[in-house]
Amino acid sequence: MFTKRLIVGGLTALLIGALSACGGGSDDSTRSASGVGQGSSSTPQKSRPTPDTVTGLRDSVRHLARQTAKGTRPHTVTKCTPATKKVQHKSSSGSGSKKKTRTWYTTEQYRKCSKVRSGTETYTRVVRAERWCVSLDDVGGNTAKDDVWYQVTRAAYDEARTADEHARVEFTPTGSGC
Repeated sequence: MFTKRLIVGGLTALLIGALSACGGGSDDSTRSASGVGQGSSSTPQKSRPTPDTVTGLRDSVRHLARQTAKGTRPHTVTKCTPATKKVQHKSSSGSGSKKKTRTWYTTEQYRKCSKVRSGTETYTRVVRAERWCVSLDDVGGNTAKDDVWYQVTRAAYDEARTADEHARVEFTPTGSGC
């Protein structure tokens, strides 16, 4: 039971990470790493900083690759067997006190199927999803906030990676810590 929860949790985290990396929406709260809004007009717009946007001096970047592990789980197959069932049929004629009902039975054949366990199978499970991280100094202009790690999208990571050391960067983090 615990492994099923672990698998579902891992897949959920992977899906959330994939959607956030793809920029899953088109509203004003969705911003690219460069700070340009995703507006519907054809002319580029200056983005307004949102409360979620952080600024600071680039300290370092880190890429954590996805980690996987092999696991085993029960393998189930569908097994069907022929079966029969008795079916009742009725026919009536006449009306009132002269109404007669005739009942007869037939035997119909069908396939009774069920899932049964048949050994085990191996699969690849995700232990840690892929993450891109950026460390900032002087977060929000506060010189006391140094070496703060943020999880970011791939685009924001690429932008921070190519920026000079201690260059001012601005992005919307997808998570804290790394």
